Formats: sequence, structure tokens, C-alpha cells
Amino acid sequence: MKSNISVVPAKMLLPFILVTSLFALWGFANAVTDPMVQAFKKVLELSNSQAAWVQMAFYGGYFCMALPASIFMRKYSYKTGILIGLALYAVGALLFYPAATTEEFWFFCLGLYILTFGLAFLETAANPYALAMGPKETATQRLNLAQAFNPVGLILGLFVAQQFVLKNLQSDDIENFSSLDAASKILIKTSDLLVIRNPYVILGLVLIGVFVLFLVSKMPQSKEEGSLPSIKETFKTLAKNKNYTLGVLAQILYVGAQIMCWTYIYQYAEGIGVDSVTAGYYQMVAFILFTVGRAVGTYMLRFIGSGKLLMFFALLAISLVLGTIFIQGSFGLYTLVGVSFCMSLMFPTIYGIALGDLTEEQSKIGSAGLVMAIVGGALMPKLQGMIIDLGGNGVTDTQILGVSEVNFSFILPLFCFIYIMWYGASVNKHSN
Repeated sequence: MKSNISVVPAKMLLPFILVTSLFALWGFANAVTDPMVQAFKKVLELSNSQAAWVQMAFYGGYFCMALPASIFMRKYSYKTGILIGLALYAVGALLFYPAATTEEFWFFCLGLYILTFGLAFLETAANPYALAMGPKETATQRLNLAQAFNPVGLILGLFVAQQFVLKNLQSDDIENFSSLDAASKILIKTSDLLVIRNPYVILGLVLIGVFVLFLVSKMPQSKEEGSLPSIKETFKTLAKNKNYTLGVLAQILYVGAQIMCWTYIYQYAEGIGVDSVTAGYYQMVAFILFTVGRAVGTYMLRFIGSGKLLMFFALLAISLVLGTIFIQGSFGLYTLVGVSFCMSLMFPTIYGIALGDLTEEQSKIGSAGLVMAIVGGALMPKLQGMIIDLGGNGVTDTQILGVSEVNFSFILPLFCFIYIMWYGASVNKHSN
């Protein structure tokens, strides 16, 4: 029985702990970046759609670098890929220093873009590495366990964003920032961009330390015997694997839904008169629920098939998003926060299902497709920002189907969860 099989073999425990630390590191980057959309919008006087370029740069970097990272690791080792990832992550974070000096929005976006080159290397290496660190029967459970540390980074990142960025932004204390005179705007802008810069620069320095730790540590490698199949043949095999291709689409929609539900919690809160710092507390609760959900989901996978559990979590998410759209006021915000519990299981479970019947060499390329799927986090928040901008730069300028445009915009994550529910049901049907 699966519950009697070791999730992490004793000899793999230390390397597994090291790899697991990476999950917290990219969780931190995700969480500290989400509130920056709202921060840049206010400081640089951007529309919701323009501010969404932060997410376009952040998740676009994943898309561009995932495949090159997987091809690189196909030839070299997971450890080398992790080291390159940490180096790029550090460089991108440290670029916030010159970006704040020049006060150019595109420079901040460039820093985020390079930073996520590093995250693409880390995720392309760490996810299949965690899957490979033990028996195949417990691979999805093992990845869920490693991913359980991702919310630790999320909570820490949000805490830093809230306590050291949002609370210290002078522009956030001014009701009508655009009405100030030019000289006052310049002073506040300079001060606020330095506040935004600092956590990224400190993060860059921490990453240099983590790089050294991995450099001196011995990491096991599992290699398959024989010659490697060509990239072309691997792509052909993956394209014919329905479980994999449908999984990539599920991952695109999941990541899009996750980033929309986390990024636009601030705009949703704004629509009911809640300030950004208080909205940050709601997002903190969302991350705690995400952490709890990950632990609950990992435990339930011992007894319930991954497809069936994915279907149940997606069904619950659908009901909560409907509440987000159609319930007015604070209760709508509560349902939006609750969606995070349902999302917790989805990324690692979809990942494990999609790679479940692949060889290790196929998984190295296959994992790139699943990391490239993170581009959903670049495209879909941009679309949601465009919906919110339909009536103007505010969030409640017009009504659609009887609700404000910010409420209606959550129809996008609703569609995402409907597909994920279908994918889980389909996987469950074929596994029985």
C-alpha cells in the first residue's frame, strides 16, 4: 500500500532538505512582488493595465528561460542548474539598486525579468529533482511535501512587502497623489522607489550565501543508462502524451488563476474601501490558508487519488470564486481569501500527474513545459487588469452584470478552475 512506502529515503534526506529550501526562496520572490503592482501603480501613476507589466516581466522570464534551462540540465547536472539559477536570481534582485537610482519603471521590470530567469532554472531543476528523490509511487506526495515549504516563503515575502514596503510608502498616505505639485511628487517618488528597492537588494545578498552553501554541498545525481534520445524525439513523445499536454494547459490556467487571486486582492479590497496595508493582512491570511491547504492536501494524497482530490479542490474553488464575483462587501473578500486553501494542492499535483509516466530524461524536458506554463501568470493578470480598466483607472467605475468591474474580472479565474476540475475528473476516470 502507498502509505507504507517511504516518501523520502533516509540517504536522500539532507539533499532533499536543501532542495526544499529553494521552494521557499521562489515563494518569497512571488509574494514580495505581488504588492509591487499596487505600489508602482501609485508611485509612478500607472493604470491597472500598465502596472500589470510587473507580472508580465516576472512571469514572462519563466516562459523565456524554462526550455533553455531544461536543455542545459539535460546535458549537465541538477546541481549546476541550481547554481546558475541562484546566480541569476541574485543578479536580478541586485539590479533594483541601479533601477531605483534611475527611477525608470522599465529598469525595475528588467530586474524582475532576469530574476525570473534564475527562478526558471531553480523550478526546472527542483521540481523533477524532488520527484526523483525516492520511490516513484510516492513522487507526487514527495513533491507536495517539498512544495509545502513554498508558502513559508510566501508568508515571509508578504510580511516584508507589508511591513517594510507598503507601510513606508509616502504616496500611499496621500489620497490624491496625482494632484500634488511636480516638486512634491519627485521627492515622494525618489523616497518610495528606495523603499521598494531595499528588500530586493538584501535578498540578492542572501542568495549569494545560499549559492556558496550549494556550491560546497554534495548532491546526488540519478542518471539513466544509455544514450539520450534527441530533443526532437522527446518533444514528439511528449506531444503524444495526452496526460502531459492537458496537464500543461491545466498548469497555465492554474498559475494564471493563482496570480490573479493574489495580485488583485488589493484592488478588490480597494473597491470596498480597504487600504493597501489592511489588504496585506487579508493576503497574509490567504497565504496561511494556502499553507494549511498544502499540508491537508499532502496528507489526503495518502488515501485519495491525485485526480479525484484535484477535482474536489477545484470544485470548492469554483464555489468560492462565484462568491467573490456576486457577494458584495467584506464577505466577497472573505471568499476570495478562501480560494487560496483550494489552490494549495493544485500546482504540485498537476505537476506530478503530468510527469507521472515519463522517464527521467523526458521529465527534464517535460518539466520545462510545466515551468513555461507559469506564463499564465504573465498573461491572465494583464487581461484581468484590462477588464478592471474598462470604466477608467479606478476599480468600481462601472458595472457589468450587476457587479463592479473588479468583481466581474474574477470570471477569468472561474473559467480556469472549471477546466482544472475537468482535468482532475478525467485523470481520475482513466486511473480507475
